[in-house]
Amino acid sequence: MSESRIHSSALRNKIMSADEAARLIHNGANVGMSGFTGSGYPKVLPSALARRIMAANAEGDRFRVGVWTGASTAPDLDGALAAVDGIEMRLPYQSDPECRKRINAGEMEYIDIHLSHVAQFVWFGFLGKLDVAVVEVAGILEDGRLVPSSSVGNNKTWLDQADKVILEVNSWQSPRLEGMHDIYYGTQLPPNRQPIPLIRPSDRIGEPYLRCDPDKIVAVVETHSPDRNSAFTPPDQDSRRIAGHIIEFLQHEVKKGRLPASLLPLQSGVGNIANAVMAGLNEGPFENLTAYTEVLQDGMLEMLKSGKLGCASATAFSLSNDALAELNADLDRYRERIILRPQEISNHPEVIRRLGVIAMNGMIEADIYGNVNSTHVMGSKIMNGIGGSGDFARNAYLSIFMTPSQAKGGAISCIVPMVSHVDHTEHDVQVLVTEQGLADLRGLSPRQRAKAVIENCAHPNFRPALRDYYNRALAQSPGKHTPHLLEEVFNWHLSALRGEPM
Repeated sequence: MSESRIHSSALRNKIMSADEAARLIHNGANVGMSGFTGSGYPKVLPSALARRIMAANAEGDRFRVGVWTGASTAPDLDGALAAVDGIEMRLPYQSDPECRKRINAGEMEYIDIHLSHVAQFVWFGFLGKLDVAVVEVAGILEDGRLVPSSSVGNNKTWLDQADKVILEVNSWQSPRLEGMHDIYYGTQLPPNRQPIPLIRPSDRIGEPYLRCDPDKIVAVVETHSPDRNSAFTPPDQDSRRIAGHIIEFLQHEVKKGRLPASLLPLQSGVGNIANAVMAGLNEGPFENLTAYTEVLQDGMLEMLKSGKLGCASATAFSLSNDALAELNADLDRYRERIILRPQEISNHPEVIRRLGVIAMNGMIEADIYGNVNSTHVMGSKIMNGIGGSGDFARNAYLSIFMTPSQAKGGAISCIVPMVSHVDHTEHDVQVLVTEQGLADLRGLSPRQRAKAVIENCAHPNFRPALRDYYNRALAQSPGKHTPHLLEEVFNWHLSALRGEPM
């Protein structure tokens, strides 16, 4: 363990082990934990709590808690607690295999929420009482202010709303993170809300530190543990083609005068395709770009390094180990160009709309009319969750969804007659992109959209079946505005499940 980051004498008196701190969490408690896409989550308390739960279960005393976070976390939080059947309710987003298995088996309750809604739902009292906050910080100042870690997420709300607070002070996090964050304390409840004074992605409207009533802090645990940093797959041919289609489209929008030469603030979802699009933009023709997003990945860091991207506003990092090393090697410079905010601000619908964000998010499947499924397989099995994609898609200047045109080695089409689950309706989707091409759906009626999606986005192997479905639906459906043959929609998905040809 390196030198202590706890400079408050009052809070040094509350230092204890993770196992001691875990005993302060009672059965049935709702626990707000820090963490967003594998960064800034508590590293040792969840495992200690899992050990306590396992011991209680062994004695026949069922012990479960509600787990609220910013977004996904890591195996030593979600996985550890799910493995001992310790989670009664999980929200708002997860990506853990053990959690997913239990949710889909009906053994864990799960509420999939737009990320911008979580903090205000807690403030409104919609989710019940928050009993305990467990928050990782990078340090504690002498006056008790908290230096945020590598993600902000919902930490401000957890610290404000919880009855008890447990802090993990992680000396693995760089001390030079101090000053990167912008914690806005100006939000109020209706009817007293005021406009958020954020005009540009680079604006700082808050303060660099988190506040917490010291009387609520019941334990401080010192750690030295890394974030869950995942390597990204190098862009494959399909990802590069998707990126190329998007760049060509953006160039067209600039030429038409619908975008400025430096574009508008960029938002990019999490994943390899989104990262590939950033790599394409880094090599593309645009200069002086900005980002207003929720997660900063390798691709955006490379754009900051090259100078293509002037500044980036987010709520968390999601970096590979190599990108993290690059960040830490030049953190003093990056700190001036990266701002980490609470997710209620990074994902705020009004700010997104006012800034005119260009939103680019992944999906599982889209249908011929432009509805998008980004969360479920076969309509009932959750993968991860909607995350922040809905916050951005519905409010963006441009709402772009992207995916390879087929999955499972070509056995399944990602363009279908009707999605098996709707996360983003046709009203919130403006552009669909696959490696095959791009369908600009703006200003098109449903029948016009169907033709554009089939001809531009579907894989050639599936276009004949999709054309046949559409033509028969147009002839046979009772309504001609959005033609569908509902029985055949079911059979389409059933055939995909069985691996049969369409």
